[in-house]
Amino acid sequence: MRIVIIGSGEVGRHICQQLSGEDHEVVLIDRNADRLKSLEQNLNILTIEGNGASAGILEQAGIAKADLFIAVTDIDEVNLIACIMAKEYGVLRSVARVRNEEYFSGASPLNEHRLGIDLLINPDQVVTHEIIRISEVSEAFEVVDFASGEVVLVGYQIKEDNPICGITLADLKDLRGLYDFVIVAIVRDGETIVPRGADLIQAEDRIYVVVRRRDMAAVEDLFNLWSTAPKKVFVIGGGRVGFRVAKAMEQQKVDVVLVEADPIKCEHLAEHLSNAVVLNFDGLDAHDLLSEGIDTADLVVAVTDGDTTNILSSLLAKYHGAKKCITRISRPDFIPLLGKLGIDVALSPRLVAANMILRFVRRGAVLSVATLLGSEAEVVELVVSERWAHVNKPLKSVDFPPGTNLGAVVRQGKVIIPSGDTVLKAGDRLIIFSMKKAVPMTEQFLAS
Repeated sequence: MRIVIIGSGEVGRHICQQLSGEDHEVVLIDRNADRLKSLEQNLNILTIEGNGASAGILEQAGIAKADLFIAVTDIDEVNLIACIMAKEYGVLRSVARVRNEEYFSGASPLNEHRLGIDLLINPDQVVTHEIIRISEVSEAFEVVDFASGEVVLVGYQIKEDNPICGITLADLKDLRGLYDFVIVAIVRDGETIVPRGADLIQAEDRIYVVVRRRDMAAVEDLFNLWSTAPKKVFVIGGGRVGFRVAKAMEQQKVDVVLVEADPIKCEHLAEHLSNAVVLNFDGLDAHDLLSEGIDTADLVVAVTDGDTTNILSSLLAKYHGAKKCITRISRPDFIPLLGKLGIDVALSPRLVAANMILRFVRRGAVLSVATLLGSEAEVVELVVSERWAHVNKPLKSVDFPPGTNLGAVVRQGKVIIPSGDTVLKAGDRLIIFSMKKAVPMTEQFLAS
């Protein structure tokens, strides 16, 4: 597939890295020559210096032959105009990243349907949704839904005092009783492991579990983890994301304290929030935070525009007793480091938006894709073709590509946690953990 991308920031770079690694023909357009040169040296892509909303530059990129156009510059209008132009050249699918919320209103004369753009992404909306979803499972650092929410991939960190430390996966399987689950991956010291029965669970491991949603509580009980919905939440930063999170928490009847250093913003927040307590001081002021009870918070969400403030305010909150922190960070490459500092969840709006775009790009046999933050892995949901060579064979006779692990099978709305005797049938939806480098092999394998 030929894909033309404009914008070489964090989002564009991440998309280029993923799609070029899957053998797509990728063309990247940007004004920044130095950034393009660096990316061209490290990735198998073609780069063109120039304005992505210029007809001449688009023609130079071979826009008429493109199957997909992705616009992710920092300027909304450039992204929208470029997508409209791409449609005029006959590109069938287009994606734009847009921050202005007016473009998402159904009443707007310039919403995605009227513009003819297939997918509009607002990073603030996307990251807010991610924060709310993760906050609902207090013990998890990552939660991803599959099969219309019937199957859940959950990431847990195993503390040193957890009784399952030192237990092999095979022994854990014997203990699980009536509740089925699969540990599809372990992240240990920054390395992602596709585990087998003899592998031990160790302290500080971050494990990824695929489980039926209805069995989550029982599996957490087995793991000595007990998630509860937050009752008291501190939001540090009253920008677009902070306001959205506070508003959503209010609707869930959660006690919300929102901290913002800008007095003008505080007035706006107080006017547009119903029950949240809006406080005007710096998110790094330990005395004020403690006097307002941050030490008793179930959740602290640090979403200011500054990475340093978010990191330090999260560490401050954890030090004083806050149960869980979700920290916004603009640099995705720092995410693996923050877990070692004690921060529970680090989210990059740019990376979350890029992952949403990648899920759209891969539509077809692949129903959905989730990139696991802080690891070199993805979870994909695929459909088994009736032409697949291994249809109607038990799993124990099927050799999936190295670096993959089958987490669940969804058949006619029923969720099956697989064993070696599970027989795969045409039309089954498979939820597969895979190292990123193995995803193309997995797709090819299921198409064979």
